[in-house]
Amino acid sequence: MQALPPLTALAELPAQLTAAGWAVIDASSLYALCRMDNSALQAWPPLWPELPPDPHLRDGGRYRRRRHGCFRVTTDSVVAVPHRAHWQPVEYNALHGGIQRWFEPLPATLVADPAWARLLQGLAGVAELLHGPAEWFVEAHPFRIDTTDGIGRPTPEGAHRDGVDLVVVLIVDRHNVKGGETRVFEARGPQGVRFTLHEPFSALLLDDARVIHETTPIQPVDATLPAWRDTLVLTYRRGAFQGPDESEKT
Repeated sequence: MQALPPLTALAELPAQLTAAGWAVIDASSLYALCRMDNSALQAWPPLWPELPPDPHLRDGGRYRRRRHGCFRVTTDSVVAVPHRAHWQPVEYNALHGGIQRWFEPLPATLVADPAWARLLQGLAGVAELLHGPAEWFVEAHPFRIDTTDGIGRPTPEGAHRDGVDLVVVLIVDRHNVKGGETRVFEARGPQGVRFTLHEPFSALLLDDARVIHETTPIQPVDATLPAWRDTLVLTYRRGAFQGPDESEKT
């Protein structure tokens, strides 16, 4: 049986992040953190089946679909920036690092939803818990990992850091899936935890400097039926977006 994640209450979130460098909050806590009604995100899941294929998978797979968008965020404001490539250095992504990867932009209906701004602003507050007030350079990645190839790999690059200040993984949906276990380990030590995110809009929060993370491959429970794991990954970084020119301030 797959282990459920240990949940952190909002009142305990600063202490948990300080002590461990990671936390999982349930959907109700996410809504409270972002000052949203408990139904605010329910219109989003139908957008995931429409995600286009990832054209950059270097392992030859066809199991990943995604979009990408970038924002400058504080706890009081959200500004969308012109569409840009996603870039990571090879030291953080040995499989896909060092290249500019262009993906289709986020759906306009998603970006225009008032809940989108509330989500980004509320999670900016978590980044501030870790690193103090700042303007955050946020990249948003809706992913669908499916079993088109018989197996889907949520993290084909393996256990990794992302080179940012805060990583947020929201589970949106799991359907007919086994596997997909999340693993979080100390970046400079042997300690780690393993669990499986199930509840829609529960969120894994990671202090990227302190922990590495990965998610194990997924397979279908019933091989005759489609299977998928939908997530929204948000990364928060101070100073600039990652790019070949680190001085760039798009």
